[in-house]
Amino acid sequence: MAPTENRLAGETSPYLQQHAHDPVDWFPYGPEAFARAAELDRPLFLSIGYSACHWCHVMGHESFADPATAAQMNDTVVAVKVDREERPDVDAVYMEAVQAATGGGGWPMSVFATPDGRPFFTGTYFPDRPRHGSPSFRQVLAAVADAWQQRRHEVVAQADALSGAVARRLGNGGRATDADAATLDETRLASATSAAVGRLTEIADPVHGGVGRAPKFPQPLLLDLLLRAHLDGVGGGGGPAPLKVALDALEAMASGGIWDHVGGGFARYSVDREWLVPHFEKMLYDQALLGRVYLHAWQLTGDGRFRRVLEELVAYVLRDLRLDDGGLASSEDADSEGEEGRFYLWTLDELRSVLGGLAGEAAAFWGLSEAGNFEGSNILHRPRQAMLERPPEMEEARQALFEARAARVRPGRDDKVLAEWNAMMCATLAEAALATGSADWAAAAVELGEVLEGALRRPDDGRVLRARPRPGAEAILGFAPDVAWMAEAFSRLGELTGDSTWVRRATGLADQLLGLFEDRESGGLYTTGDDAERLLVRPRELTDGVVPSATATGAVALARLGALSGRSDLLEAAERLVGAHGALLEAAPTALPELQRAADLVVRGTVDVALGHEAAPRLRGVVSARFEPRVVLVWESGSSSTQEPPPLLEGREPDAAYVCRYGECRLPARDEAGLVAELDAALGRSR
Repeated sequence: MAPTENRLAGETSPYLQQHAHDPVDWFPYGPEAFARAAELDRPLFLSIGYSACHWCHVMGHESFADPATAAQMNDTVVAVKVDREERPDVDAVYMEAVQAATGGGGWPMSVFATPDGRPFFTGTYFPDRPRHGSPSFRQVLAAVADAWQQRRHEVVAQADALSGAVARRLGNGGRATDADAATLDETRLASATSAAVGRLTEIADPVHGGVGRAPKFPQPLLLDLLLRAHLDGVGGGGGPAPLKVALDALEAMASGGIWDHVGGGFARYSVDREWLVPHFEKMLYDQALLGRVYLHAWQLTGDGRFRRVLEELVAYVLRDLRLDDGGLASSEDADSEGEEGRFYLWTLDELRSVLGGLAGEAAAFWGLSEAGNFEGSNILHRPRQAMLERPPEMEEARQALFEARAARVRPGRDDKVLAEWNAMMCATLAEAALATGSADWAAAAVELGEVLEGALRRPDDGRVLRARPRPGAEAILGFAPDVAWMAEAFSRLGELTGDSTWVRRATGLADQLLGLFEDRESGGLYTTGDDAERLLVRPRELTDGVVPSATATGAVALARLGALSGRSDLLEAAERLVGAHGALLEAAPTALPELQRAADLVVRGTVDVALGHEAAPRLRGVVSARFEPRVVLVWESGSSSTQEPPPLLEGREPDAAYVCRYGECRLPARDEAGLVAELDAALGRSR
């Protein structure tokens, strides 16, 4: 007999579906749960996590699948499951509550709240029995129930206090001051960048590479900031050069165990300083952002090792995350067969059975031993700076290991298609295809763009959705990062293809972003749109985290679209978004690396390269091969007779290239040398 299903069985999220057979009477987040809590006069229990979260699975197995614990939950609370990837707005609000109450945070997130959603007690993972000074989850449930019944006034007072803290941190945190509104100039921006570089070089690990100590996250936004600083000649004082810090980190990560040496792709982070032992889950957003920074490192240095990382990363994404009906899955789990990392680990005996006579050389090459380096097994890794350099026999060994590993039980894959993360990867694919000339990557980028346009926008009005809806399930409205990243992706597709259709789509998304999410009074973007349900507080992102803030991404997209489309109002909007947080950017520059990218476009201006349709085939590669963050490429493919030429190409000679800044164009160039000279002059580069 099949196990009984609860309310989560019909949800779109695989994470929620994983709990559809729990004995817990789960509710998805929404008005039904709030109404039920009010009807029963019980607190809400919100369990917030995601599919690839190892400790979410542990708490699920220990507590939510346990009949006794489930019975206690069903008798004392109204239990609500939330996928943080599907509902980043809910996650943001309650994460602020956890951080305000405990000083930390993480997933699984465990929040007890009043029936109207005000949090009063928070935590993360609670074990099934008391451990290391932490109470068991059942003890927590009993204590909350007792407080709710016997000391309600204390609970309400705590809910008022914690909700007020959340409102101050999220709701008013983005309020612009007079100092914020002051216009950044080149001197102030250079000073902020120099301060960020100085801090990053100060905390860089000189031995193992990367920023900070264990656990170590890849930090692609900060590494890209260092590459841009090097390009512009901005240093951070007496520390190591920004380029060295960035390249050391990129080399160390691609050599360490955080990189999958058999199948490609990066794990989420390393638990140690040496980049050896990863937290084995793989996230789509990490692949997108790390792919971008490895692309830029290759463009900047010409070092083919960085391009090889990019190539194998893209191969992993398109092979293992691409779904049959289009779009990219969100992540792969850390666990398989109930064990963390099992899919990726090797013993020497396994190596010998697969490789035979090559096993000894392969063991030395990838650092395997009889004792192992992770719970008796081995994580493949290479010496720092070795990266992906593989002689032919080791490439043969890698292929054999890949084929043998394919017979193993794969980690679970979260197959929801998120607009933000798919658009992020689409933007990286488009930029990489343009830079490398890869026709396969170009086709994949366009295909992904069509999925975003066709499956992640509401048919009647084009409203962006958070995730591709499943049949019969209610669609979730997109958030500011979804719209901002889709606008950025479509603008990149416009540069890649020369098809103005993508630019028109992107400008429509820019209008949607500003119309639904911009805070015209205080500045910046709200996370939720004007048409979204009301939460405890309307959240907004101020700083970059593992992914850029919506404000930063939106400002970059708007500034670039202003040049691509000729719409000055979009550039003005980018200036508003940057200006709203100018003082914060100066005060905490390492917290806003992507906003620094946007500020650079706004303060120093884009450099627009317009190519006539006869010049484009000859000269496009001159521009696209270079890492020049301020350059916007404008050209027309001529694939449609109904296309209107971009404004920068109106009246231009078809066989010439024009380099323009602030609406003024330099002399036309008709060959590579001439274009390079004009481009260097506009960018202030000397050769």
